[in-house]
Amino acid sequence: MVALYGGLGSGKTCFAKGIARGLGVEETVTSPTYTIIREYDGRATPLYHIDAYRLDGDGDFEDTGAGEFMGGAGITVIEWSERIPRSIPGDAITVEIDVTGPQSRVLRIRGPEALLNAIG
Repeated sequence: MVALYGGLGSGKTCFAKGIARGLGVEETVTSPTYTIIREYDGRATPLYHIDAYRLDGDGDFEDTGAGEFMGGAGITVIEWSERIPRSIPGDAITVEIDVTGPQSRVLRIRGPEALLNAIG
């Protein structure tokens, strides 16, 4: 589970595309802003890409059924995680993206050490 935080245009979808690439997803990865959830097949595991931007809190998140994708066999990446704070599990990897210039970002990655060491 990867929870992404950052403003509009900070690079959350670009980060999700990088995860997809690492998983061997061959489809074009796009923002799921309007569909809320997109599922992609990776080489060894699926990617569930969720966008909470249009959701009105944790209740809306649960109503979409998106919670069913968390903790499963795949990797779940959620954009706009700050909109659903109670739905983000405590053991999630969090990525905060701050824009520092037109082509530069600062990323703060936090999460369980075992998971962070596994992704290197």
